[in-house]
Amino acid sequence: MSKLKALLLTEGLHGMISQAEGLAKALDSDYIHEKIELNNFWKLIPPAITPVKGFVFKNNIGKDFDIIISCGRKSVIPSIFLKKNSKKKTINIHIQNPKISLKNFDFVIIPDHDGISGINVINTKGAIHYLTNKEINDSKDYLLNKIEKNKDVITLVLGGPTKDYNYSNDNILDIFSKINKRLKEYNLQLVIIPSNRTPKKTIQLAKEYFLESCIVIDNVDKSAYLSSLALAKYIIVTCDSISMISEAALTGKPLYVAMIPPLGNDTRFEKFRNLFERLNIIKKLEDKFETWNYEKLNEADRIALEIKKKINQ
Repeated sequence: MSKLKALLLTEGLHGMISQAEGLAKALDSDYIHEKIELNNFWKLIPPAITPVKGFVFKNNIGKDFDIIISCGRKSVIPSIFLKKNSKKKTINIHIQNPKISLKNFDFVIIPDHDGISGINVINTKGAIHYLTNKEINDSKDYLLNKIEKNKDVITLVLGGPTKDYNYSNDNILDIFSKINKRLKEYNLQLVIIPSNRTPKKTIQLAKEYFLESCIVIDNVDKSAYLSSLALAKYIIVTCDSISMISEAALTGKPLYVAMIPPLGNDTRFEKFRNLFERLNIIKKLEDKFETWNYEKLNEADRIALEIKKKINQ
């Protein structure tokens, strides 16, 4: 039996691609990814008052697919349009709150911390993503020869500035200081992994602050990221990235969140962190490192199984 054909629609951001690809993989589909480009005027208009017409977006998508998986605001109208105009029965799934009637989709995947429910809504704990434990373990050796012998690894995954969090030198140096004080005490080798959003100045600051005492990856490098997760005894992720905290939770390893003072109301992030604290997945980065156990979080597989059951019904 041939695999289902899936079309992934996103705005091209890592977090969105990770979620869409993660679900496509879990559904065991053959997929292609399309980065959606809206025409100029429609970039400014909310989906709720945008017409479901082909002239809204620039992409020329001629094929029909079994499944459309969309993520992000720009992909909402293209998903509805392509399902409506498909020559075959197409299931469309939207990840995140589409800010439009949920009835436009067969399934809507929304995190618990958004507080949205509905007959076609499946809630997730954190964000689904494209990582698998096999992929992480297969990449273990990528950084292995750079690690000092007889030292445990602590991985710091950096996000980037948002409307809620400022990556000022003071904020980042506060995180670095908390880690640095404990490197010798716990005999740790620090690996710092940047993301697409990490400012170059933050990466340079890390090099200058830690000098020779850690491995700083200069650019976005998926193999280095996966290897650092596989090698780590402890993992730290900055508080601005729900997707990367969710990815790290797949490992089942002690997971710390490095806090940055919010610029305003970060209630959505706070609800997410509170949930993960209750699940015993995360602790806030303070002045000590400890080990604890929790069930590895693999929401993509759980959601895919639920979707398959509903489709079969």
